[in-house]
Amino acid sequence: MTRSVLADLDAVLGIARQGSFRAAALELGMSTTALSNAIAKLEQRLGIRLFNRTTRSVSLTDAGKTFVERVGPAMTDIHDAMLAAQSLQETPTGTLRINAFASAAREVMAPLILLFLRQYPRVHIDLVTEGRLVDIVAAGFDLGLRPADLVPSDMIALPLGRERSNAVVASPDFLRTHGRPLVPADLYRFRCIRSRLPNNALFRWRFEKDGSAVQIDVQGAITLDESSLVKIAAQNGIGLGYVMEADVRDDIGAGRLVRVLEDWTPPLAPLALYYPGRKNPPAAFSAFMRAAREFASANS
Repeated sequence: MTRSVLADLDAVLGIARQGSFRAAALELGMSTTALSNAIAKLEQRLGIRLFNRTTRSVSLTDAGKTFVERVGPAMTDIHDAMLAAQSLQETPTGTLRINAFASAAREVMAPLILLFLRQYPRVHIDLVTEGRLVDIVAAGFDLGLRPADLVPSDMIALPLGRERSNAVVASPDFLRTHGRPLVPADLYRFRCIRSRLPNNALFRWRFEKDGSAVQIDVQGAITLDESSLVKIAAQNGIGLGYVMEADVRDDIGAGRLVRVLEDWTPPLAPLALYYPGRKNPPAAFSAFMRAAREFASANS
């Protein structure tokens, strides 16, 4: 069986699973046109139509359903055999795809991911950051990286152990001029840097102390949708910013930013790497998980 036939069969299963040529093309890393052409050639070779297609929907024909029912288990066995062979590699190679929140990726980029790549130069890491929760299995990722309390219950999770919290920060000059907020309600009389969420909603600053939780809809001269931009604006005295403490730890240490309301920003859930159960994982995956466990142990 040639590699192109295996790819065509994976394409059929991907479309059947996703119910969409476009979603399957994204999962498979190819264009919708290329995928459509591959399926058309396979259908021509088989002499049957596998899918009923309109501009709005895709469904399996009766012949397509029978084909998928027969091919699906066989392809699972083939991929399991390939993974078993790859797991025997002495030198880890290949690509690991990881999906993460951008803030989570920044926390582990240097101490875990870049260190791993220096140790295993033949491994390629495809790191995708986005602000929404993603089904990593359906989207074709090997691993996810999220706060532990957001990891789906059917996944295997490895908490990474680092302490995490939000932080309210401002430049020293801003605080000298305007003073410091002492409780969250004080923020209503301060100029703040507003943040927009991936769903386009404005983020309400969240605080908690002694079992009392509060959310503040701050006001200010600018609204941003990326934490690094919030940090730049805060450093330049535009207002108070609300960011992950890890993103501004060095700036606080160097005196470029000052943290306020620290007693109102308690620890957050630790980050966790997570993945579905895997039989015979590739050597690259096993090596990365060993590195992640060492990282977690050092930070516990």
